Amino acid sequence: MKRNETGFTLIEVLIVIVIIGILCAITIPKYAHSKERTYVIAMKSDLRNLATYQESYAANSLGNYFSGDGLLQGFRASQKVTVTATAVSGPPSSWSASASHGLTTKTCASNGSGIATCT
Repeated sequence: MKRNETGFTLIEVLIVIVIIGILCAITIPKYAHSKERTYVIAMKSDLRNLATYQESYAANSLGNYFSGDGLLQGFRASQKVTVTATAVSGPPSSWSASASHGLTTKTCASNGSGIATCT
């Protein structure tokens, strides 16, 4: 009687597991870095949107800017992003703002131009 053996040997299975482990070791750090970049992009976007809200508010309130989170003015930050604006009395009046994300230690700041710098 001839036996028809099918299946994988132990060596073949171990080689596949090693290859999968190597691929995971390569991709996990890249994934963590891309998440961090996503958080920074969300903070920068919120600061640019805040600049639009600040200028709209100033156009309707004799050139004065608002302080705080902007909820009363209709501004909503992205999920887990905290944005705080500070009105700077002039002349000329201006504003500054900072943004932080709940899942990263990085923060972004804007000096009223809408251009954000992150650290």
